[in-house]
Amino acid sequence: MSSHENEPTPPEGVPDPVAAELPQLTPDELRNTIIYAQELLRFHDETQSPVEPGPNEEILRATKRDGYTEVVKRTTCAEDCEDCPHGPYLYHVKEETRPEGGTKVRWMFLGEVYPDEE
Repeated sequence: MSSHENEPTPPEGVPDPVAAELPQLTPDELRNTIIYAQELLRFHDETQSPVEPGPNEEILRATKRDGYTEVVKRTTCAEDCEDCPHGPYLYHVKEETRPEGGTKVRWMFLGEVYPDEE
């Protein structure tokens, strides 16, 4: 596979050999890799990340901070839109405990990210 202009860049902390290999995988191989990585996280007793892209969203970067995760994402409209994709936008994502039990993921929109801020 060749490099494309809009191909995502790996987040900080991804080992170079892994970052080099992933773009070469087929979509099916990528899905299986995600499943395997999630199983490894459970094996290491890590909690699942509250940061999951929604429909028509692309997470460009997710950085764990103390008490929240800093997320930069881009969105694409479901219909043809001359301005697509929109963003990238910066969010702080927190998993909050609910009084009635359980947790809720709260996305706090902070604004657009400009190229010199990335």
